[in-house]
Formats: sequence, C-alpha cells, structure tokens
Amino acid sequence: MKIWVDADACPAVIKEILFRAAQRSGLPLTLVANQMLYTPPSPLIRSIQVPRGFDVADDYIVAHVSTGDLVITGDIPLASEVLAKGALVISPRGEAFTADNIKERLSMRDMLDELRSAGVDTGGPAAFSQADRRAFAGALDRLLSKAKRESGC
Repeated sequence: MKIWVDADACPAVIKEILFRAAQRSGLPLTLVANQMLYTPPSPLIRSIQVPRGFDVADDYIVAHVSTGDLVITGDIPLASEVLAKGALVISPRGEAFTADNIKERLSMRDMLDELRSAGVDTGGPAAFSQADRRAFAGALDRLLSKAKRESGC
C-alpha cells in the first residue's frame, strides 16, 4: 500500500499527521501538488510537483495509483476515479469515500455546482476544526490498522 495525497488543498495539520503515519507504518507517502512542498527528510516521504493546470495533480494520482493504495483528497471526482481503480479514499476531514456513497456525493456536488452557476450562494465548507483533525487521525489509524491486519504483518 502506498499513500497518495492531493496536496494542493490539504491542510498542513493533515500533512503533519500523514508524515508521522508514514514513519510509524513504514508506508511510502507521496504528496502531489502544482507547487513546491516541504517534506521532512525521509526515504518514505516525497513530493511530486506537477505543472499548473486544471486537474493536473488529479490526473497524475489517477495514472499512478494502484489497487489497495490509499488516497487522501476532498476532491469528489478524483475520489470516484481512484475508487474505480480499487484504491481506498478518505477526505482530510476523515470521511471515507466508498463505492456505496460516491455516486450520491457526486450528485450533490454537481447540484451545488449548478446552483452556484445560477448565482445562488451555497456557502462554503466550514472552517477546518480540531474535530476534523481528530476524525481524520481516527479514520487513518483505523484504515492503516485494517490494512496491516489484512496483509498479515
């Protein structure tokens, strides 16, 4: 299992949690963004800078993710694409995207996008909170523990 991060919009506190998790688990962690990112010195952690452009980082992740990998993203279309390739997906707020809930999430995203295009103020996401941080850390821990059990390590 490799961990991939859609890093352009990923909160710094989540990246820090992921850095520690990679070291603890021994799993490779790759952050993909269209800008240079700080990563601590570690053979397990790297960042990939892709060219600027719409969905370039997403396309890179989709092209390189494998079945059983973990992707961290809040981007619902990206989550849908990597789920179709057999990857696991959680958002920076700790929400698991699955085959059972991704179609509903895509529909809701598309509806809100249409409302915004029509000039309706739909508001934005709530500010990132301590509860979001805890939810992410818990979801990541559960997922990594499950993967470790299933791999027999």
